Amino acid sequence: MATDICADCTVRDMALCGSLTDKELEALNALGRRQRLAKGETVIWAGDESVLCANLLSGVLKLSASTADGREQIVGLHYPADFIGRPYAGSADFTVTALTDSELCVFPRKQFEQVLEDHVRMERLLLQRTFAALDEARSRMLMLGRKSAEEKIAGFLLDMAARAGGTACRATAEGPITFDLPLTRGQIADVLGLTIETVSRQMTKLKAAGVIALPGGRAVTIRLREALEQRAEPA
Repeated sequence: MATDICADCTVRDMALCGSLTDKELEALNALGRRQRLAKGETVIWAGDESVLCANLLSGVLKLSASTADGREQIVGLHYPADFIGRPYAGSADFTVTALTDSELCVFPRKQFEQVLEDHVRMERLLLQRTFAALDEARSRMLMLGRKSAEEKIAGFLLDMAARAGGTACRATAEGPITFDLPLTRGQIADVLGLTIETVSRQMTKLKAAGVIALPGGRAVTIRLREALEQRAEPA
């Protein structure tokens, strides 16, 4: 039987837990607790002792580091079903902060490590997810080095639309999709290796071409998905 903490989990089938047996879930349930984060709240600080691991249940988190001159550099994003934290690490490498109101299923790191040691298959599944995340990071590095500004922005918008899930809306089943970006334009610039001015210029260009609409705030409507997909691919 699925344990109580997992019964109403909206990402259970996508997260690490989705591949676990009931016995393995029970072992995690004995450790897990729900934790809500308000937008802007930090759950892990770079350099601090690594004390927790977690599954992200809802919301978007950013991983960031400080540059030598004190500026923040966003090095990654976490979405629902992603695993947060590093087992077997003494300290945290990056700061983890909520970009939106979020909810986590949190496990104390040392106890989580013991569960992994007691359940080797779970440890192997986590390793597989880690390798997948590493491959994604390498693909992002390739994208930053090879793609044009237009291709980066188009690809980013498509990715955000795919990640929006239940927070996105459509007037009809096949109609344009509207969603809110979790990042400011400055943060998008950090993630994509662009300037704020370039991000704004590319968004305006897509709007003028009728590919997207910008209803206000951080809302984006993808009006011509195929055209956006074409712009996301290298010429």
